[in-house]
Amino acid sequence: MKNRLIMTGLLISLLAGAIACNQPGGKETTAPPVKVMRGDLVITVSGSGSIEITREADLSFGTAGRIAELLVKEGDEVAEGDVLARLEADALALALAQAEVAYAQAQLSANQSALAVTQAQVAVTQAEIALKSAEIALEQTTKTSTLSDVRIAQAEVDTAKRNLDDSLLTLSKYTPGTIGYDEYQKTVVLAQARMKTAQDRLDAMLSGSGTEEMAVKQQQVTAAQQALAASRQSLELARLSAELGRQSVEAAAQSRDYAQKQLDKAVLTAPFAGVIASVPVDEGDTVLATTPIAVLIEPGKMELRVQVDEIDIPGVKAGQRAIVKVDALPEKVLSGKVISIGLLPRKEAGVTLFEVKIALDAVEDIGLRGGMSASADIVTVERKSALLVPSRAIRQNTQGNTVVDVTANGETVEKSVTAGISDGLQTEIISGLAEGETVIEKRAQ
Repeated sequence: MKNRLIMTGLLISLLAGAIACNQPGGKETTAPPVKVMRGDLVITVSGSGSIEITREADLSFGTAGRIAELLVKEGDEVAEGDVLARLEADALALALAQAEVAYAQAQLSANQSALAVTQAQVAVTQAEIALKSAEIALEQTTKTSTLSDVRIAQAEVDTAKRNLDDSLLTLSKYTPGTIGYDEYQKTVVLAQARMKTAQDRLDAMLSGSGTEEMAVKQQQVTAAQQALAASRQSLELARLSAELGRQSVEAAAQSRDYAQKQLDKAVLTAPFAGVIASVPVDEGDTVLATTPIAVLIEPGKMELRVQVDEIDIPGVKAGQRAIVKVDALPEKVLSGKVISIGLLPRKEAGVTLFEVKIALDAVEDIGLRGGMSASADIVTVERKSALLVPSRAIRQNTQGNTVVDVTANGETVEKSVTAGISDGLQTEIISGLAEGETVIEKRAQ
């Protein structure tokens, strides 16, 4: 079933067998001398299994409906993104259109709510200014004005008027609705309030204040306080409405996106380039979201899964090359590479095996099919231009040393050597021999 890795340590068993063949009672023959030569030595681990397609997809719409178009048949080649089938989608298209309208309405409502917040903020500012003006006016009624006070008040009126004129001029340079326009509109309102406050103060100084006037001013302060409280409450309500509007927009967007996804699912496309292996439905069939519509495979990507004996598995590593033979294609020799080694064993007829996956190279247009039986020789050790001798030429002498018999000038000389790896037939010589020397190979009968 397999070849096993024979390292220097395992060579003792081989040599012990050779010694046994040389014991009394056994016979041996001497083969013609063999020259020590260089060559490539490969140690493999073998296993058998079956071919599998590594990229295969059972395609379904992901939503229920009736098949309106079926655009492929078994054996068709398709490119990534090609449309394979379509569902009747009138209801899904209508649902998407309704969701888009709902989203637009939610956006409009949210924009109106945001505008209401801005207006409420302006109202609060105006109410604060009005309250301050009322408080100043009330304060002025309790004071006795001198001539110098009147002159100062008149100057304040003049200054406030100039500031108001400047603010109005600046405001006229902005387009209504822009950020600059909104900001300078607030400045104008404030300048107007200051102008009114300064004028009221001057008027109070010139006319004097009585008890009745003071009561009126107090009422104006109270009314301004109430108006400010109301405007602040309106601002909070506007902000709450704006937050609800934002949440409505998010919900409408999710509904729209869901409707779009459902409509997209009504069109089945190829997720990768490949060949349609089967089409188990027909046009007009009503299908569920999980009903298989087509099986898509990528024939150019296949792998072999082989079972390897536990004794051999330590030498197998990811990335090692493999030589693959397929039972149904005896004339073909494929190459591959180990991509994974199973961690969990399984028992088969009392033998512990591990699964090894081998990715195959260049498998297109050779008749390879999923499920075919195959075997693989995994190259675990490879020596290029190694010094090689027949394994039968190596033995152990009575002192337990590894030796070979070398012939030169009609004489046979025993030489100690250091052996390396072996495939059972050829053994690597690390030291003790030179290329071109002649060794004697003994064979037991």
